[in-house]
Amino acid sequence: MPPIITSLVQTLAVNGLGLLAGAVQAKGKEFIENKIGVCIPENPSQEDLIKLKQLEIEQEQLLLQYTLKQKELEIDESKLLAQMHRASQESTTVRWQSDMGSDSRLSKNIRPGTLVYILTAYLLFALLSAMGININEAYVRLLGEWGQLVMLAYFGGRSVEKIFEMRVNGKLQKEQTP
Repeated sequence: MPPIITSLVQTLAVNGLGLLAGAVQAKGKEFIENKIGVCIPENPSQEDLIKLKQLEIEQEQLLLQYTLKQKELEIDESKLLAQMHRASQESTTVRWQSDMGSDSRLSKNIRPGTLVYILTAYLLFALLSAMGININEAYVRLLGEWGQLVMLAYFGGRSVEKIFEMRVNGKLQKEQTP
């Protein structure tokens, strides 16, 4: 950093203009002058320092407003994601309840059947591997990932269904009590 900029940065920092001093040091004097639209003298007078302090305060307020707005957007985004996740869970629960209410044996048994099939295939791969028959690694990995997904959906989904049922039943009991 040139000595003139160093002395300017020190002068600004000593006079309570830390934000401006840091910006000049990080981005350069010309860049900051272009951004704020004001020429920063090499040896600022007391009047210049007061004017710069006012500009710095305005910039700090803008930065605080920006930060506050950013936090509000993050909160809104997290609320939206939570609502979307909840809606997804509820729609899955409704689909599964519809499957269970169906007269079709296939729709009632598709989840447990899929789980049994994947576990059986995984066991078969393990037995073949134990007997020295080489199974392609990609198939084993794919089957393992499917198994994780199906188990999570089946057991996790059942837990969500039970919690949902308890909430509904709890609400019904509250409504029925005088």
